[in-house]
Amino acid sequence: MGDAYLDFLRAKVPAATRAGFDVRDDEINPLLKPHQRAMVRWACAGGRRAIFAAFGLGKSVIQLEILRLVVKHAGGRALVVAPLGVRQEFRRDAAMLGIDLRFIRSIDEAGADGLYLTNYETIRDGKLDPAAFTAVSLDEASCLRGFGGTKTFREFMRLFPGVRYRFVATATPAPNEFIELLAYAAFLDIMDVGQAKTRFFKRNSEKADELTLHPHKEAEFWLWVSTWGLFVQRPSDLGFSDAGYEFPPIEVVWHEIPSQQPVTADKHGQFSMVPVDAVGIVGAAAEKRTSLQARVDKAAALLAERPDEHCILWHDLEDERRAIARAVPDARAVYGSQDLDEREQTIIDFSEGRFRTLSAKPVIAGSGCNFQRHCAWAVFVGIGFKFNDFIQAIHRIQRFLQHRPVRIDLIYTSAEREVRRALEAKWRRHEELCANMTAIIKKYGLSDAAMAEALTRTLGVDRVEVRGEGYRLVNNDCVMELRNKSGNSVDLIATSIPFSTQYEYSPNYADFGHTDDNAHFWQQMGFLVTELFRVLKPGRVAAIHVKDRIIPGGMTGLGFQTVYPFADDCRRSFMAAGFAYLGEKTNLTDVVRENNQTYRLGHSEQLKDGSRMGAGLPEKVLLFRKPPTDSSDGYADTPVGKPRPQYMDRDGNVVAYSRKDEQAGRIRPVPGTGYSRARWQVDAHHLMRSSGDRHIKPEEWAGFDAETIYRMWREWSLLEVYDFEHHVLIGETLEAKGKLPPTFMLLPPHSWHDDVWSDVAQMRSLNTLQAQTGAERHLCPLPFDIVNRLITQFSMPGEVVLDPFGGLMTVPYCALKLGRRAMGIELSPGYFLDGVKHVEAVVREKPMPSLFDVLAADAAGQAVAAE
Repeated sequence: MGDAYLDFLRAKVPAATRAGFDVRDDEINPLLKPHQRAMVRWACAGGRRAIFAAFGLGKSVIQLEILRLVVKHAGGRALVVAPLGVRQEFRRDAAMLGIDLRFIRSIDEAGADGLYLTNYETIRDGKLDPAAFTAVSLDEASCLRGFGGTKTFREFMRLFPGVRYRFVATATPAPNEFIELLAYAAFLDIMDVGQAKTRFFKRNSEKADELTLHPHKEAEFWLWVSTWGLFVQRPSDLGFSDAGYEFPPIEVVWHEIPSQQPVTADKHGQFSMVPVDAVGIVGAAAEKRTSLQARVDKAAALLAERPDEHCILWHDLEDERRAIARAVPDARAVYGSQDLDEREQTIIDFSEGRFRTLSAKPVIAGSGCNFQRHCAWAVFVGIGFKFNDFIQAIHRIQRFLQHRPVRIDLIYTSAEREVRRALEAKWRRHEELCANMTAIIKKYGLSDAAMAEALTRTLGVDRVEVRGEGYRLVNNDCVMELRNKSGNSVDLIATSIPFSTQYEYSPNYADFGHTDDNAHFWQQMGFLVTELFRVLKPGRVAAIHVKDRIIPGGMTGLGFQTVYPFADDCRRSFMAAGFAYLGEKTNLTDVVRENNQTYRLGHSEQLKDGSRMGAGLPEKVLLFRKPPTDSSDGYADTPVGKPRPQYMDRDGNVVAYSRKDEQAGRIRPVPGTGYSRARWQVDAHHLMRSSGDRHIKPEEWAGFDAETIYRMWREWSLLEVYDFEHHVLIGETLEAKGKLPPTFMLLPPHSWHDDVWSDVAQMRSLNTLQAQTGAERHLCPLPFDIVNRLITQFSMPGEVVLDPFGGLMTVPYCALKLGRRAMGIELSPGYFLDGVKHVEAVVREKPMPSLFDVLAADAAGQAVAAE
């Protein structure tokens, strides 16, 4: 079994994918520079690759030569898809290379083979099917940037899977916009977006698709990107001479003008002596409108200072274009509703120096156009949040083969200082990204084998064991660790298993989250479940915390989110290993918080179409039992016994228990002693209900603060006969008063059923302690309440409780507090070390503060400060 498991882990290490073909140097057009030839060979060998080449390195030449070689090797037709307004650049380069490149808008205009050029709109609008081409290259592939949210991207993901050879080419992946890089990887069929998110990123629990690289995954992520995306800033990155490729110096000049905002009172009647910052899209748009004429006047004044210089006036609004036309009559403009041929000719005329001033939006002329031959000056009539448009516009003139210093003037108002700071911060991150990728290329070159070797992670960890009074904690692969543990030696297994590919917890191939799909995950779980069955004592329980998973509509192909019944597969896995299924306990979760994570249950979507909305997903604890050795009575080999209550007679004397006397009413149990019949009824899922004197009126709820409302609501919902419409009416009344929070559910349904836990404090976990010390928080820690109840019900003092996925060691922590012995196994060294600290604190009898201790201390501190 051990060898089979190691073979399974080794199979996780990805081999370098090659979907292309080798090219001899003498097959490449001799007009290409050495660095261009190397990039062409690399892309052809990969077959599906991204080229991120700095401005002026010859990206269009490289694309054309790649496609020419593909057609020579595989036959058929090849297509360049480019933004509007840049076809003249491709035509110029194609003519230089001796390539016949034709612009088409339908397949009827194409022959049986050859190279063709079209624009994104033609593909998006269904006028040209990419499946008719052997190879496609997307130039300035920014259409993929809005992953999942743009019509262009959705259409491209639907249309291009049939294309054998796929390439993307752009100079500037947006810094920290990781979803853009994941979209490129998805388009190239390198890795599914969901799989990449799981492997490299930690999610924002408050907002879907806001991604942050795991600190321990950063190097691996950029290495992975480098296996399919080539970042080149200058020829020397690939070992060639930089002669002729010196980047021109740039002077950036900021011009702050007074804000034109009128002085108005806020909702409290207060006036501000300084302009309010234009924060957010709405505020920025308002500032743009009020300052429009002042910014245009400033731009005209700058042009007057340098009357002989050619200049580009970059702007974002149609009103700005019209104002520029009035203030600078000799400026010629390109714009969206313009005839395409007229637009193209205007761009060509400016690039060839036939007139002095061009007025354009970055989204129209900021990608692909080369203006460096006659222009080295640009004025931004305003600034905004779209860094990619900004940096692309700058590099129309700051690029290789520009022989003059470049000047950039940026005009903004005093209310846009935060916008300026954000733009400058993104610029710095962009430069850092380019530097990181350049360093990787310089270190590993273009060798797929070297990259793959660098990506290979260890299959395990150097085992570390920490022992103490009543506990044993191990940093190791849980399957490998349990192989060496004696059979029938654990009294209770309590754990939260990884939720398939939802998260990866450590940079190690042994991590259960580092699996390709659900089937792959359960294959690895099969090795573990077999060991769990072997080490658990006969007749004892394995309590497994799980939750069903949301599947995005983009992954299902259905266009709406669905639910993967993860708990069902967990049942099948454990039962296949020999466990018997006993039932489940349910812990209700907050649907408002869940919607913030998944956008699945949104109020606005419910208004549009209620059929899209399912229901919130509760957490579950599945209860499995290893069959006892003796099946005649079903009792465990070591039963989990409970002490019988004390009994007394009618005179108050403590007496021995007699079933006959109890039935006759001669003796009664003493409350609070032993395991009572009342407690048994709760454990046996009996329902307990009571009623109050009346409902609290909806308008009365609005008079309380949120904490009081939550407490009273819980008490009311557990005691009263439930009325759904009354529940909704209370919420609507609070909403009308502005007292219904958008970030958590103030009036959740509470359960009076013992197997549906709605009172578990999700915040009461070891993550609270992690946050207090600034340590890394666990992705999904178990709350104390769940663990305590399981340990109390399914084990006895002094028995061994095991968690094979120890994490922050919540289960060992709780087990020791409840008088049990504990064993925890954890693969991640970081989590393991933090978990050891928590457990050692219990043994030293130095109580770690709970969340409520912290809140109380904080409140006390505030009271002292107030005095």
